[in-house]
Amino acid sequence: MSIVLVRVDSRLVHGQVLEAWVPSVKADCIVVANDGVASNSFQRTIMQAAVPSSIKLIIGTLQETSHILSSTDLLKKRVLLLFDNSNDALEARRLGVSYPKLNLGNMHSSAGTNRYSCTIALDQDDIHNLHQLEEQGVTIVAQCVPSDREQGWHKLVRTGSW
Repeated sequence: MSIVLVRVDSRLVHGQVLEAWVPSVKADCIVVANDGVASNSFQRTIMQAAVPSSIKLIIGTLQETSHILSSTDLLKKRVLLLFDNSNDALEARRLGVSYPKLNLGNMHSSAGTNRYSCTIALDQDDIHNLHQLEEQGVTIVAQCVPSDREQGWHKLVRTGSW
């Protein structure tokens, strides 16, 4: 198995992922790692309907995802791994999911977050999680679509704002 992209995108499976990222990284498997979506049959059905049959879709809890990615089930697949938030990305690492790079794509604004780009809003927990991931050797970049230039996440966060 080859993990070709690990992305935090609060929208998870949507047009941008399917139409831009999947072809760009030549993924033939999408793994959605999220406890909430894994237990929500309606959300699972919507995502399954959106993904073309030529692409394998796996939706699992963080624990299930850790087991699936450490098994031989996806040995010949090119996997695009999606997380809803930075906490899930960090928890997956703690559960043994190894990845060298994390793409910040879309992190919705909500109460307590500061907007750092048109698609990325972070709160104190996000910043802490991203620092912890970096300490574990993960390179973290912001990149909305493949045609955008990668940008280190630190460039987004202004000095003194956290």
